[in-house]
Order: sequence, then structure tokens, then C-alpha cells
Amino acid sequence: MPNLPSPTSPLSVFVGCATCPHRDLLAAGKCEAGDICLMAQSGRQIDRFLRRNPQFAQNCLSDGFWERRAIAVRYAPLEIVRQMPRDPDEVVRRVVASRLPIEELVGYLTDSDREVRMTVAERIAPEQLHHLLDDDDYLVRLQVAKRLPQGQLRGMTNDDDREVRKEVARRLPPFALNLMLKDQDAEVRRIVAARLLPDDAIKLLMDVDWVVRLEAVQRAPMDAIIALLHDEESDVRTVVQQRLDEFRQGENT
Repeated sequence: MPNLPSPTSPLSVFVGCATCPHRDLLAAGKCEAGDICLMAQSGRQIDRFLRRNPQFAQNCLSDGFWERRAIAVRYAPLEIVRQMPRDPDEVVRRVVASRLPIEELVGYLTDSDREVRMTVAERIAPEQLHHLLDDDDYLVRLQVAKRLPQGQLRGMTNDDDREVRKEVARRLPPFALNLMLKDQDAEVRRIVAARLLPDDAIKLLMDVDWVVRLEAVQRAPMDAIIALLHDEESDVRTVVQQRLDEFRQGENT
């Protein structure tokens, strides 16, 4: 059984063990000054304490220290967390949003903090994601693009942010990718070209970006790529020649 630090020891003065309302836990080995402590201003120590003593979490939900409240939300009974008023601190609200049942997240769709809304976008039912399609923050919309049902992705093909459109290009079914053939960003068109149906790939054979052309020549019909034997980019010419050679070998077997 560990010895209780004396009231005058440096460690006791630092963490307040002598006057701590939980000092009995120290003697029982359920906390440790400087390492497992609810009263410390250290998230690591608080988390270790509540992980070991979750029965104290509920009483910390209205604590004046935001980090103590945020950690307490992780360990408090869900029924109590569900009854909490909206916390003024965004970190606490993020943890709440990570614990609430998905059907109760609607109230956080318009939270002022983008990471709260990102947490909501990661968890909310897919049929509710349309509420975040026009979110001001691209990271929120990016999370929406990752989870939105494919049939609703068409509405995001013209998103203002390149990273969002790249995700849309990765997820759209190939037959719908012709909606993005003229995307202003070459990185988006590269993804599109790599997934297009063969007849649609023809439309990108003359793209100004050579990597887009390189992707397109690997998917376009054979008779359409012959003109690129004289492409200005050697890698494009090489792939065209390889495809033609393979095609001729196949005809001769």
C-alpha cells in the first residue's frame, strides 16, 4: 500500500494531496500524485484517473476546467451525457458528438466549430448528410463526400474545393464521370481519366496535362489512341506503343 505524501512534501504541495477530497484513493492505490490525478491540470493524468475511477466522471461534467469536462464526457454514463446542456467549449462538444447516438446528432449539424461538424459528418446517418453539402468548411464537405450515397454525389461535382472534387471523382460510378471531364484542376481530371469508361476516355486524349493523357490512353479504344504515337510526352508515346504491340501480338496468336 503506497504511503500518503506528507502535507509539507513538494509533491503533496504541487498536487494538493493533503487536502484533496479523493485522498483516500491514494492510499487504496487508485490514484498517484504526479501521474494519476483528477485534480491536476494535465489531461493525461485526468484521463488515467477517470479510466481507473469512472464513477467520478459525472461530477466533473460541470467542472470549470474545460479539459476535465471533455475527458469526463468519455467516461460518464451516456444517459447523463445526453442530458448535458450544450457546452461552451468546442472540445467538449466534439467529445459529446462522438458519444451521442447518431439519431441525436442533428442538433450539432450547425455547430460553430468545424471539428464538431466533422465529427457529426463522420457519424450521422447517410440520409442526413445532405444538410452539410453546403458547409462553409471544405474539410466538413470532404467528409460528406466520403460517405454520401453515390446517387447524391452529382451535386458535389462542382464543389469549390479541389480535394472535395477529387474524392467525388474517386467515388462516382464510371458512367457518371463525364460530368467531371472539364474539371479545372488537372489532379481531378487524372483521377477521372483513370476510371472512365473507354468511350468517355477518348474525350481526354487531347488534355493539356500529359498525366491525364497518360491515364486516358490506357483506357480509350485502340483505334482512338494511334494519333498519340507522336505525343510530345515520351511516357505517353511509350504506353501507346506498348498497347499497340500487345494488340498486334494478340491478333497473331
